[in-house]
Amino acid sequence: MLAAVTLPGMVQSASAQAVNPGTNRLIQQNELQQLRNSLQRQQFQQQQQQYRDQDRRIVPQPRPEVPVVRQACPIQIVGNQIVRVCR
Repeated sequence: MLAAVTLPGMVQSASAQAVNPGTNRLIQQNELQQLRNSLQRQQFQQQQQQYRDQDRRIVPQPRPEVPVVRQACPIQIVGNQIVRVCR
């Protein structure tokens, strides 16, 4: 009779232990995934900071000055207005 009483107790503890390893694995996998995500975020932020530092060091080239060619239009004053007459 002791064996009959002890056996169900053993089965319950064994089944509880069987559930815990799976749960522990899931928790460990979730924690591992969170750590991976955190590490990837940090690496991304560091890479972006390096890009920003590079951009600050690069001196932008001045725009080339291109001469503007205008037609030689005579200026005429008509009343209170200045008028260019180009032909």
